[in-house]
Amino acid sequence: MQAELEGLLPSAHAALELPDAERILFLRHPRWIGYGRTKSILARFEQLLHHPRTERMPNLLLVGETNNGKTTLVERFARLHPRVDREAEEHAIVPVVLVQAPPVPEEGRFYNAVLGSLGAPYRASAPAGVRQVQVLRLLKEVQSKMLIVDELHHLLAGSAVRQRQFLNVLKYLGNELRIPMVGVGTAEAIRAVASDPQLANRFEPVALRRWELNEEFFRLLASFERLLPLRKPSSLTDARVADKLMAMCEGTIGELQRLLAAAVEEAIVAGHERIDLDVLAGLEWRVPSERARYAARLR
Repeated sequence: MQAELEGLLPSAHAALELPDAERILFLRHPRWIGYGRTKSILARFEQLLHHPRTERMPNLLLVGETNNGKTTLVERFARLHPRVDREAEEHAIVPVVLVQAPPVPEEGRFYNAVLGSLGAPYRASAPAGVRQVQVLRLLKEVQSKMLIVDELHHLLAGSAVRQRQFLNVLKYLGNELRIPMVGVGTAEAIRAVASDPQLANRFEPVALRRWELNEEFFRLLASFERLLPLRKPSSLTDARVADKLMAMCEGTIGELQRLLAAAVEEAIVAGHERIDLDVLAGLEWRVPSERARYAARLR
């Protein structure tokens, strides 16, 4: 049996020696699993990061469904280009600044998010114009080369006037700093950006689509299997198991990870020590679309 588990990653192998409660938690921790589409998008980000400064910098708009790995992907890119502290200098070097768009499109809240991301003190009561100057100065001082704005679809929570004002802020920062921007959000983000023709031309959409039952999905399952802290092989790439997993996660990677974590718990508690059709059938699991319909019935 040990030979059958040789494909496990070292961290998963080590987890086999943990108490059951800790093994159950193992797969619930965030995990980076690179695959073809994410690798190509990361390469696009890298090209953008090193683009020569021009009057009209190119930007990207990463679009995908909820829980399909968008935030994980941009966080991964930010970790690949970490903050560098300099003892002799007042400011660190922060090549990639990652912020979340505020829940409503307000200029002041956005500046607060940027300043908070940089660890800079600020007065929330200060006029937006004062914080704008502070943001521009700091982004230059920390030598930022890219600004990533996650949850850009939050734009639609505001009025048309608020949306235009917020988009003007992004346009202004891009023009002043001459650095590329990456917007991240659901398909609604395209609609939000499209309301400004100038920005729509600058932001090239890149999609993280739902998974399909194809060769790439089987490779993804094989990668996940190397992380399972179970004492028997699970054969996630068995055609019937893969088909069941696809139906239960409905093609989003976040749901797949949650599903496999629940299946690991079931397999450990039952003493089964592998994920198979019986374990999946025994889960109390609602597929994402069913959850939405269930919640609607409760209103």
